[in-house]
Amino acid sequence: MTIAAYPKHESYTDCGIDWIGEVPSTWSIEPGRQCLYESKEKNIGMKESTVLSLSYGRVIVKDEDKLTGLVPESFETYQVVQPGDIIIRGTDLQNDMTSLRTGLARDTGIITSAYINLRPKADIDPKFLHYLLHSYDVKKVFYALGSGLRQNLSYEDFKYLRLPIPTPQEQRAIAAFLDGKCATIDEAVRIKEEQIRLLAERRQILIQQAVTRGLSADAPMKDSGIDWIGQIPAHWEMKRLKDVSRSVKTGRTPPSSSAMDYFEGGTIPWYTPGDVQDGGVFDASEKRLSPSAISHGHVDMFPENCIFFIGIGGTLGKANISRVPASCNQQFNVIEPNKDIVPDWLLVWLNVSRDVVFNQTDYTTMPIMNQAKTKRIPLPVPSLGEQEEILRTLRDRGAKINAAIALKESQITALREYKTSLINAAVTGKIKVL
Repeated sequence: MTIAAYPKHESYTDCGIDWIGEVPSTWSIEPGRQCLYESKEKNIGMKESTVLSLSYGRVIVKDEDKLTGLVPESFETYQVVQPGDIIIRGTDLQNDMTSLRTGLARDTGIITSAYINLRPKADIDPKFLHYLLHSYDVKKVFYALGSGLRQNLSYEDFKYLRLPIPTPQEQRAIAAFLDGKCATIDEAVRIKEEQIRLLAERRQILIQQAVTRGLSADAPMKDSGIDWIGQIPAHWEMKRLKDVSRSVKTGRTPPSSSAMDYFEGGTIPWYTPGDVQDGGVFDASEKRLSPSAISHGHVDMFPENCIFFIGIGGTLGKANISRVPASCNQQFNVIEPNKDIVPDWLLVWLNVSRDVVFNQTDYTTMPIMNQAKTKRIPLPVPSLGEQEEILRTLRDRGAKINAAIALKESQITALREYKTSLINAAVTGKIKVL
């Protein structure tokens, strides 16, 4: 049901709040202090032990196993939260314009005193107020509160915040209406997210089977000699990465010097792990080198269709191919394929086997895959013609799956936008639910 199809109130009046415009004539505009107050009850004597947190617009119970990092010596400094309280994260406004800053508490517990705890007054329905402040949050109203270069919000900012308020009966009706509609929308989103997960899993299985078993289900098979690879077509060969590479080198970073800035006026892509794309092909590099970095011998230039394989850190094993000559930093091992392998075959194999490669890496603090270990990575190698045939098939089938995923993602975006619009329409009286 479109928002335009919902019934409207009999008459409206300008509320004086620019982004809201008109509200029903029966509603009033109240300052925040008439609707809510700040609760600052400290957890003296550890009366409560359930630790809460504000996450993605929801007040959640923190897992005790995850109470690490900046944990206070005593939770007595935390503030007590009751169901129906509205938690506001009012810090770091100038640096974070995307996070949701409000959430409705549904559990009794404690939360850091860095947050503002707003408690609705007796004639204000907590859920209605939550939806209303959520709408203010989404509209980024909070960022205009205060004066000057304000970095934080305080209760003082909410005392004078003008709010459209219907009767208590209508507040409850709006809250119940939105609870039902939002639950339906959230379930639809959950189903589509699960469908996306299954499509992505299907795509991964398709790739895994194609690069280890080929396209013919009737092909004679043989043991690959590698437990995690299993059987491969009998006419394929098992090789090590060094057997299909002209070279495996590690990237470099040019020296910093006041006399020479090797990135000034740069034209040569210089990749870092932050440039790596999920699709396997570099799009662009954030930084570009000047030719002098190459001519002075500070970095290497790698030819087109080299594979850039992350050799350190949490994204170890993730690989991208560069369609143009490029350079990179020392976090990559760069593989130049030889004539016995199609570069994209090697790319697909490295990304398929990434989890296994990562788990087999020995490390204490940070996983590292050096050149020697990279050269020993095993891979099945069919003929060049069969490599090309399999890659074509994967591109065709993958494109269909990717299109299905893109459709689901666009549907999720539309559902979330509709949910936001519906909440805003209900709490500002643009639609009538009672």
